[in-house]
Amino acid sequence: SIEGADKNLPGIVLHGHLDVVPVERDKWSKPAFEAIIDQNMIWGRGAVDMKNGNAMILASLYELIKSGWKPKRTISLVFFADEEAGGLFGSHYVTTNYPEYFENATEAIGEVGGFSHTLSNGVRLYLIETAQKGIAWMKLTAKGTAGHGSMTNNDNAINKIATAITNLSAHKFPITIKDSVRGLLEETAIAHGMKFDENDPEKVVALLGTLAKLVSATLSDTANPTMLSAGYKVNVIPGEATAYVDGRFLPGNSETFLKEIKTVVGKDISVEAETLDVALEAPFKSGIVESMINALSIEDPAAKVVPYMLSGGTDAKAMSKFGIKGYGFTPLLLPNDLDFTSLFHGHDERIPISSLQFGARTMHRFIKEL
Repeated sequence: SIEGADKNLPGIVLHGHLDVVPVERDKWSKPAFEAIIDQNMIWGRGAVDMKNGNAMILASLYELIKSGWKPKRTISLVFFADEEAGGLFGSHYVTTNYPEYFENATEAIGEVGGFSHTLSNGVRLYLIETAQKGIAWMKLTAKGTAGHGSMTNNDNAINKIATAITNLSAHKFPITIKDSVRGLLEETAIAHGMKFDENDPEKVVALLGTLAKLVSATLSDTANPTMLSAGYKVNVIPGEATAYVDGRFLPGNSETFLKEIKTVVGKDISVEAETLDVALEAPFKSGIVESMINALSIEDPAAKVVPYMLSGGTDAKAMSKFGIKGYGFTPLLLPNDLDFTSLFHGHDERIPISSLQFGARTMHRFIKEL
C-alpha cells in the first residue's frame, strides 16, 4: 500500500489480474507469448485483457513515487491470479484471507472501462464501467432410463436435455434498463439527434456498431448453453445427460433469475448453480468518476464520457463484500476501425502502442489526483 497524506480520507484500491486465457497457437499469425511489436501494435495474449491496464498502473505509480509525490488517499495496489477462472483462488481467496488489504477503502479501480468508441457521426464516447452483470454458471441434469439404442425409449435423458436447452434458447428474458445502461443509450441517442425510447432500446443499440453485441446483452438477463455431455457408446441410451449454461443476470435479479431458469427448463431438469457471483452497480455521478472525466478530457478534449454495464465480470465482485464500489477504468484512445471487444480472448490479441501511451498519460493524471 501507499500511505495517504490525509488519514481521514477513505482508501482506494487499484487492482488488476495477471492471468490470461489459453490460446490456440495455430490460429495466431504471431507468437502469442512474445509481445511482438508489429504494425505499431503489441501482439500477445493479455495485451488487451489485461496487461495493458497493469502496465498503466505500474508505470504511473513508478513515475509519481520517483518524483516524491504522495497521494491524499491511501492506495492499496493488488494484483490477482485466477480471474479468468472465476477468481476462487485469486480475488475471492485474497479478500477472504487478507481483508486488511482492503481496510477503509470505498472504491476499487480495475478493468474494463475508459476505452473510446467512435460513433458513425464522429462523436467519441469513452465508456466507464459502473456496473457488471452477475454470474450463474449452471449444470443442468436430465435423468432417464438407460437401455439399448435399437429399442423404443420414451424416457431418454438426451431428449429431455435437448428440449430443455431448446426452450432456454428460445426464451426471451424481460428487458430492464438499469441506470448504467440508460446513461449510455441516452447519450448515444442525443449524439444522433434522437430521443431514447425505453420501449425500443435496440434502435439505439444498433447505432453502437461493434459495441452493439456487448450492450445488447446488458438489456436483460441471458443464458447461453456452452457444453453438453451424455453417453459413452453409440448403441447405448444413457441414463443421464448434462448441459452447462453460462447465465448472466442484471443487478437486482439474483433470486428471480434462477427461478426463471428452473421454470423454463421444466421440472424434470435439475439446475445446480456451480458458480454464483454478484451483480454490481456503482453511481456514475461521483467524485471518483469526475476525476476520470477530468483526466480523459485533458488528454482528449473531444471526449464524451458515459457509463456502461459490463456483460461479464471482474475481480471487483470479490471486493464488494466490504462495501467497495467497483469501477472499470483502463483508458484507451482506440482507432475508429478497431473492433476492440472482439480482441478479448480472441486470436491475434493486440493493442495499439499509441493507445497504450494515451492510457499511461491519462492514468498518470488520474492517479496523481487521488
